[in-house]
Amino acid sequence: MKKFAHLSLYMFLAGSVTANAAEIMMEKEDTSIGKGYGALSTMMLGAAAGGPIGAVAGSVAGFFAGGETQKAVGGSQKAYIVRTEDNRDVWIRSPNREYQIGQDVDVVRGRIQPQIN
Repeated sequence: MKKFAHLSLYMFLAGSVTANAAEIMMEKEDTSIGKGYGALSTMMLGAAAGGPIGAVAGSVAGFFAGGETQKAVGGSQKAYIVRTEDNRDVWIRSPNREYQIGQDVDVVRGRIQPQIN
């Protein structure tokens, strides 16, 4: 039983670090952080001013205003549409690195890494 536990732990850890080959298809502007903060802060203001209906209205308005505010102050980050090896298109944020369209990359734990040949 002890050997089985070690083997299953090893298989779990080995499987969670696998890299999938992918290709950058398109670059997008990412404003999800601004949208989240905008929705949260205006939801609280709306709830204080108008109760539950004010909270919903405030969060919807803040969602759009927060994204536009993040764009206006130049705080938007990069996100990429990545086509994986099983032909799925996935949207992945990459705030720290820039990639070229058509570049081959690896997707490791939901992050893009340059492919090492």
